[in-house]
Amino acid sequence: MKSSELGKKLGLRIRELRLAKGLKQGELADLLNMERSNLTRIESGKQRPNDENLIKLAGILNIEIKDLFDFSHIDSRQNLIKKIHSGLNALSDKEIQYIYKTVKNIKQLK
Repeated sequence: MKSSELGKKLGLRIRELRLAKGLKQGELADLLNMERSNLTRIESGKQRPNDENLIKLAGILNIEIKDLFDFSHIDSRQNLIKKIHSGLNALSDKEIQYIYKTVKNIKQLK
């Protein structure tokens, strides 16, 4: 895994865990005693947290440090589309219609 890819996946994982805890970016930045702009750069993969902040993050999020690096469920857009397509092939016509309506509703929320 390239260094830039690691930074992006780590940032996505931190954002995912923050949202799961119901924390806003500014709230987590305050708890880490850092500027929100720094956390924004971390979550976007442009900057990596130092060891001290990794330890703080794990504590705040109530997880082990190794869990910050669990990327097993993070996949590329292309791979996700392949998996979705494969899964759709196994569905009935009625289930596919339901999924289509759901996707259509999600797009309308934007």
